[in-house]
Amino acid sequence: MTLTPEKRAQMSARSMWAGDDASKWVGMRLGKVTPGHAVMTLTVEAHHTNGHDICHGGVIFTLADSAFAFACNSYNKVAVAQHNTISFVAPVLLGDELTASAQEISLRGRGGIYDVRVTRGDGQVIAEMRGCSRIIEGQHFDETEGT
Repeated sequence: MTLTPEKRAQMSARSMWAGDDASKWVGMRLGKVTPGHAVMTLTVEAHHTNGHDICHGGVIFTLADSAFAFACNSYNKVAVAQHNTISFVAPVLLGDELTASAQEISLRGRGGIYDVRVTRGDGQVIAEMRGCSRIIEGQHFDETEGT
């Protein structure tokens, strides 16, 4: 049976999410995943804040990086981060709901480029990240075993 690209993305996400203890530990929730696109959310809790009483930049980066990971792994090919850059543009407070939306910009051969926008519940942009991925050997699930 041939999988649609959407079904392949969803099955890849399910397989990855099952083993993604880090994202779950941080408190992220996986949203919609389609080919080259993924959305993740996080509600900022006390353990996410730093000495300035705002959300730690590393937590925001982790949210963006996880959305990036699900977007670039949506083709049932194992992809890892080659490098990422992030710009923080606004502070995040305790209780804020964050959404990271990753979108594929380019996928050529084994290399991909993805932009991730992190927004607060009111729509304000919090951070912008660009991630570059590299496809390596492996798949998330065996497509020959049916769907």
